[in-house]
This record gives sequence, C-alpha cells and structure tokens, in this order.
Amino acid sequence: MPLKRFMSKAFLLEVLSVPEQCAKIIDTLIEKRKELGLTQKELADASHLTQSVIARMESKKAVPQLDTLLKVVDALGCDLEIKAV
Repeated sequence: MPLKRFMSKAFLLEVLSVPEQCAKIIDTLIEKRKELGLTQKELADASHLTQSVIARMESKKAVPQLDTLLKVVDALGCDLEIKAV
C-alpha cells in the first residue's frame, strides 16, 4: 500500500503547508503588489522571474527560496528583515 494511505489527511496538510511565518510574508507581498496595481506577470517581469513562480508563491503551495523572495521584495521596493531570536 502507498505511504499516503497510512497518513491522516490532517497530517498531510500540515506537512505540505507553508510555515506560518512564511505565509505572513507572502500575504504582505501580495498586498503590496495589489497596492501598486501590478499583475502577477508584471511583478514577474520586474523581478526577473516567471509568472508561474509568482503564482506558486502566492498560492503558498511551496516555500519560496530566499533568492526568490529577495527578487520579489526588491521589485516591489520593499525591504525584507530577518531577525535571529
């Protein structure tokens, strides 16, 4: 039997979901993109990424790489601050 069959649905969703802090960053970036009146395609062009990368990031189906976040943040004219606590 496949491994998936032994796992509960809740466990699979937890494993596959984007961490909460990352989701907050993405929500902020989506809000900023919309404030600027940019489409996903326009943001992708400005950040030298593809529209599908922006769409995947905004759908929170995968945790974006740090370099991807930095490109998006730069294209939006924002800063990304990382603190060690």
